[in-house]
Amino acid sequence: MKRLVFGFWLSALMAGSLPAQVNNRQVSLKEITDGTFRQETGVGEMRSLPDGEHYTAMNRERSMIIRYAFRTGSPVDTLFNTATARECPFDRFDGYTISSTGHHIIVWRETEAIYRRSFRATVYDYDVRRRYVKPLSDRPGKLMIPTFSPDGRMCAFVRDGNIWIKKFDFDTEVEVTRDAEPNRIRNGITDWVYEEEFAVTSLMAWSADSEMLAYVRFDETDVPEFSMQVYGEGTYPGYYRFKYPKAGEPNSRVTLHSYNVATREVKELKAPIDNESYIPRIVFTTSPDQLAVMTLNRHQRIFNMYYANPKSGVFRLILREENERYVNSNWLESINFHKNGFTYVSEKDGYAHVYLHTPTGVMQRQVTQGAWDVTRLCGYDEATQTVYFESAEESPLRRSVYKTDARGVKTRLSAADGTNHAYFSDNYAYYVNHYSNISTPVSITVNETRSGKVLRVLQDNAPLKKRLAGYDLYGGKEFIKIHTASGVELNAWMLKPAAFSESREYPVLMVQYSGPGSQEVTDSYSFGWEYYLASKGYVVVSVDGRGTGARGEEFRKCTYMRMGETESKDQAEAALELGKLPYVDKNRIGIWGWSFGGYNTLMAMSRGNGVFKAGIAVAPPTDWRHYDTVYTERFMRTPKENPGGYDATSPVRLAGNLQGKLLLVHGTGDDNVHFHQTMEYAEALVQAGKQFEMQIYKDRNHSISGGNTRYHLYTRMSEFLFNNL
Repeated sequence: MKRLVFGFWLSALMAGSLPAQVNNRQVSLKEITDGTFRQETGVGEMRSLPDGEHYTAMNRERSMIIRYAFRTGSPVDTLFNTATARECPFDRFDGYTISSTGHHIIVWRETEAIYRRSFRATVYDYDVRRRYVKPLSDRPGKLMIPTFSPDGRMCAFVRDGNIWIKKFDFDTEVEVTRDAEPNRIRNGITDWVYEEEFAVTSLMAWSADSEMLAYVRFDETDVPEFSMQVYGEGTYPGYYRFKYPKAGEPNSRVTLHSYNVATREVKELKAPIDNESYIPRIVFTTSPDQLAVMTLNRHQRIFNMYYANPKSGVFRLILREENERYVNSNWLESINFHKNGFTYVSEKDGYAHVYLHTPTGVMQRQVTQGAWDVTRLCGYDEATQTVYFESAEESPLRRSVYKTDARGVKTRLSAADGTNHAYFSDNYAYYVNHYSNISTPVSITVNETRSGKVLRVLQDNAPLKKRLAGYDLYGGKEFIKIHTASGVELNAWMLKPAAFSESREYPVLMVQYSGPGSQEVTDSYSFGWEYYLASKGYVVVSVDGRGTGARGEEFRKCTYMRMGETESKDQAEAALELGKLPYVDKNRIGIWGWSFGGYNTLMAMSRGNGVFKAGIAVAPPTDWRHYDTVYTERFMRTPKENPGGYDATSPVRLAGNLQGKLLLVHGTGDDNVHFHQTMEYAEALVQAGKQFEMQIYKDRNHSISGGNTRYHLYTRMSEFLFNNL
């Protein structure tokens, strides 16, 4: 690698594979916001069938479910067709799930989103043998989380917070719970904070023999209620109220229960946890008398996995992990059970690696090791004792797909350098790989695992590549490394403007997110606002500071208890290094971000000693006391335990130190980072005598989208930069 001046190293990986430029057409802002340069990543959801040789997918019109052969891609047969199914009252549907026997298919439509992941819908049962469609339930109301029993003879679901079971053999439905109340009691479905921070909407599981159903009950009674104004279209605005536990406040009290299908008995399984602990996942092992119950204490420093007998209620501790900072709950999904044990990804040696355990929890072996992170566990083939995973072994910027066999021999499956994401068939004979790099839109291929041979291309984004060739893309992004005054080497990318000349000085906008474990600087395709700004004469730079991902546990977790201090310091010190470059106007450096990125913008402008002339903060948290328990306490503990940390990392309390022009943006319907946070910060700026600009979007949630909203937002932000940088 070639050394550059002012603490920079030029990466050998450049954007040289961008399509050759054939004219000087400039990128417009409207094209950015309307998706002109968006890569096609969808090929229809491909779901492997148990034989591993076939998969199912909906057709483009969402009117059929078709079975295909993995090897050839040829359709084998049609499993469901709205045009030929008897008594089918609809011609399109939104999603489906198939029973293990294939005798029943659940389809849903009229989907109504609730929060980020949850939804309710009108649900139908398709009896395959009779080719007959009817509502899953005879009672009114939309349903949630329809879940087949392993034998395919029943389907559990939730309506209005209560669990029901449909028994197909008798065409009856049984009410399992009766105590649900809005904003108080819910069964099987998770509350807001579990859905947002543990990424789980269902805590309901069937035993392997279909005799028992386990579920978690949420009692939200003591959780404070948040009230959000909804302006709507009427004369008098209304309110939306939901339970939202802020840092240090009470969480839902969770209890574990089992339901015996034969006797209809509901039993509380008294897990060995206190009232403040979390149960983020439950799953039955291959044994029907072993319900794996995964728990975290409130600090999320202690992870325990128990086996609970759903009939006797006896618990056995199987796996325990303690971390001086926090256990990464994202890895709970890596616990997959098989007859001879289970897999688990842990950071206990300082990096995320795969471990194999016996059924009783004894560690058999550490499958992967080294000074690099496994970033995703793809699966475990019990027949060959082979582990499949993705990792950042070559570089934190890249992702490659590997397998490791029973002898510990590791083989790289993905051929191309860049970012690879693989999804394997149930027998691991095939995998679908999504590949891109910084200059190449995603290519989706079906591959044979054994030989590595590409069997066919599902998506090559050829139209997008042709479209890109018609624009002046200024050479594309290049990777650089920035050495800060704190002695830290940070990964970054830079996009230089049109007709770039080192003899000129350019304004710079730093784009960042900076949240724990995140990454913006990766060798993967993205095409956004930065290209429009480059066409207007800006240098755009993105820097991943400390706290971001794929560089080991210490790099990720060094921000613990003071979240926002180190992250903002790294952005400010990186800006100082950028200001030393001969083609950068050090007096015209700006910063922007969304959500945590907006928060870090405010922190950097308050702690950066004036290095930033302007900044844009979209939907920012402004005091961690106002954000939710699970996220905030994972990194900060509670305000009572860490008052100094909360004070030092609050833009509200640092408002008097803000330097530079600021544009503050928020949607009033944001259920995640509440509009309240921006109002608190705005008031602090007013009282500190700080002038600022503000843009508010009526009833928009955290994504601030819909209709003309995105174009308006990016136009507003662009004009702010043109006026202030």
